[in-house]
Amino acid sequence: MDRAISALVVMGVAGCGKSCVGAAIADLSEGRLVEGDAFHPPANIAKMSAGAPLTDEDRAGWLVRLGEELVACLGAGERPVLTCSALKKRYRDTLRHAVPGLGFVYLELTPEIAAARVANRPGHFMPASLIKSQFDALEPPDREAATLTLDATLPLALLAERASQWWRASVTAGGANSAQPEGGEAYRSLRDASGG
Repeated sequence: MDRAISALVVMGVAGCGKSCVGAAIADLSEGRLVEGDAFHPPANIAKMSAGAPLTDEDRAGWLVRLGEELVACLGAGERPVLTCSALKKRYRDTLRHAVPGLGFVYLELTPEIAAARVANRPGHFMPASLIKSQFDALEPPDREAATLTLDATLPLALLAERASQWWRASVTAGGANSAQPEGGEAYRSLRDASGG
């Protein structure tokens, strides 16, 4: 059965802009931003800070905790917007198990741009050296329901507006899948706006 999207996950590799885009979507949609990185246990942060990629086992408890936070937000009447890398389908499925009406906004960009952005991001525990491991682990959600793919190099305001419109459309239409064509909708460049 189709479901209206009750909560969003803004996903993608480090450097794709999850926090900025998530905050902007939350502002436009009267949502609550939930920063996934804030829920990493100290051992995960120490591991990444040392340049070691996380394993599936490292992420398992973190993903369960994020699912619990989404459920708590919804129970409080909030509209959560979670930032989470959600690199693999199994990770996304863990979150979907917690919140069946979950939508994903995938911010897509190249390894070169991701590395450049992370290298210029001071004070974050994720070093640029881990970018390759993130792309190695990435399973793009190209054919998954209730998923919107956006070009992460588009202007922040445009990304937030497109994601917010998509979210609103799912609620108006009464189902996550009815807000998009089969396999997810993609906005990968400005060319679609100009008809090119």
